[in-house]
Amino acid sequence: MDTVPAPRPDDELPPVRAAFLAAARSAATLLAEPAVAVAWHRPSALAKFPVFELAGHLLNQVLTPREVLAGPVPEDTPLSVLEHYDRTATATVDIDDPDNVGVRAGGAERAAGGHQDVAGQAAAELGPVREQLAAEPADRVVYLPWRSWSLTLDDFLLTRTIEIAVHNDDLAVSVGVPTPTLPASTQDLVLQTLVRVATRRHGATALLRALSRSERAPDTISVF
Repeated sequence: MDTVPAPRPDDELPPVRAAFLAAARSAATLLAEPAVAVAWHRPSALAKFPVFELAGHLLNQVLTPREVLAGPVPEDTPLSVLEHYDRTATATVDIDDPDNVGVRAGGAERAAGGHQDVAGQAAAELGPVREQLAAEPADRVVYLPWRSWSLTLDDFLLTRTIEIAVHNDDLAVSVGVPTPTLPASTQDLVLQTLVRVATRRHGATALLRALSRSERAPDTISVF
């Protein structure tokens, strides 16, 4: 099993960057689980998403920060996180919509080398991505070619942290291991952002009832 490097102190990093690194370490540890290899070709907890594609999609969240940082600094004004989620279609369209099919295909491509390769890539990325995040300026903007818009680096890292938190749970449930526990500061960032997006989509009253009045709770306040 691949060994995930011991974390270095992240206290000097901006909170979102430290949160992403904590989430990335948790994903690398989960991807190295023998249970993931055993279930590699089985269905996952997500419809039409076998375990290997889900593992590849999780790996993608760890790898994309350095990939987007390798591109030119965009000149357009970055969207806010809420605007990003307003425009993100995969959460609300049909499972067979081209966007969602593309997500699954991307996961399959990342996982093409097999379980050991996926686990090895995740573990190997932790050191280099930390060094690059420590060196990037606070106002760095990145362009997302698969979305055709830009975000600040920290906002992009926040979206990747959310993706990792959600898909850690998906993968853990799929292979029968405990869902990784993220540090409280990381979990707080994830939940605070999800609450903001859910409120924007469903309204404050729906959130209030879902969290306090089960008899009047809406059917869903899900973001994804």
